[in-house]
Amino acid sequence: GLSRSAEEVTRRKSCLFKADKSAQQPELQDMEVPAINLKAIILVHWLLTVWSCMFEWFPSSYTWSNFSVLGLGVWAVAQRDSIDAVLMFLISLVLTILTDIIQIAIYYPIFDVKFTGQIRDTFHFCAGMSILSLLLKPVSCFFVYQMYRERGGEYNVNFGFPSMTRNRDSYQSIDPQDTSPAAAHQYAPAEEGKAGPRVY
Repeated sequence: GLSRSAEEVTRRKSCLFKADKSAQQPELQDMEVPAINLKAIILVHWLLTVWSCMFEWFPSSYTWSNFSVLGLGVWAVAQRDSIDAVLMFLISLVLTILTDIIQIAIYYPIFDVKFTGQIRDTFHFCAGMSILSLLLKPVSCFFVYQMYRERGGEYNVNFGFPSMTRNRDSYQSIDPQDTSPAAAHQYAPAEEGKAGPRVY
């Protein structure tokens, strides 16, 4: 009787534990961080790029590079199932981080000394927007990489280059190798009929 009562108590505890766990699962799902939309990333960088180019202090390479990246982002939005579109957008974002650092480091000190008054304030606003866009790009790369993984992308990025590795197991020998007893019997008479070396 004691063993049965103990088993009933353990069953009730397990049922209560499962009920509490099932009640906590919806709460944990509600606490998950929502994914950032790709359209929001493109819109933010487009706005910051437009504000950065309000004043002509960057070369044309800055404008072309950043707006071409946004074009790749629009391609990724249009092709929702395309892995290549998201991958190209991610790679271009990483490359523009490097180019933006170089261009800001070169041209900011030159124009900071050159302008005065209200023009200098406008220059500082445009430079600040470009620096803000540069700081947000690593965060955007992180979210774009998550989208790349959600679409089925792999960790090891394959660019389609042919591999130079050689596998000897894939080659087949030209000479047929037949080790059956019948084949050995066929070659045996021919070997016996051969004349030995002549002695002079």
